[in-house]
Amino acid sequence: MSKALIDEPTLALDRHDGNIFVLTMRKAPENRINSHYAQKLISAYNLIRKTIGSSAPGAVITRGNDAKFWCTGLELDESDTNPSANSEGFFPLLATLLDFPFPTIAMITGHTFGGACPFALSHDYRVMNSSRGYISMPPVNLGLHFPGIGTLLRLKLRPQVARRMLLEAHRWTGTQALEDGIVDVLAPPEEMLGVAMELAGRWAPKAEMGVYSLLRGELYGEAARGFREISYVYGRRTDLPAKAKI
Repeated sequence: MSKALIDEPTLALDRHDGNIFVLTMRKAPENRINSHYAQKLISAYNLIRKTIGSSAPGAVITRGNDAKFWCTGLELDESDTNPSANSEGFFPLLATLLDFPFPTIAMITGHTFGGACPFALSHDYRVMNSSRGYISMPPVNLGLHFPGIGTLLRLKLRPQVARRMLLEAHRWTGTQALEDGIVDVLAPPEEMLGVAMELAGRWAPKAEMGVYSLLRGELYGEAARGFREISYVYGRRTDLPAKAKI
């Protein structure tokens, strides 16, 4: 059984049995993130957190709305008119996930590019489409930088894999991403939700003791602190905008 909590053109949130929440990005055409959409996602995660409460089991799955795209990163043009776009949107989004008190699962339904890589890595687990989609993070090709852009990669991936992602803009298929430890599970499109739900159900009880986020912070707190430091900063530029746009 499921209950719809949010049903908007760009975002849906459903609550399933066992405090399993499914957040569906459906911002046409590729779920690209701007500051407004990042804040919508943050509001949805906060609604989940408040709905579950403290010392209770729960988990959230973040998925795309089709088998072609999960998320293709940021709307890079926004920084031309809003220099604080990432500081008031993308960076707080990553910080929210890294401090979330319940297990998080990225259900990578399709292509995952650019800023979508740290977005996916901010989740605890990643389930990827086995038959379609690439993962690639090309800031080295775009001339883009922000403080801490490599921290999650360094903390979550093997050094050689992090180097290939950040300095070589390598593109991984699902099979390659699994081999390199970027994702945890592969599944065909029609089975992905079931696999993600099984993971969510297995790990949701780990939030009951109220220390899940604290323990995650022992592993990845450096990244979380870094993103918080550059969130909601308006007196200085917190990133180097891309020289090339895709």
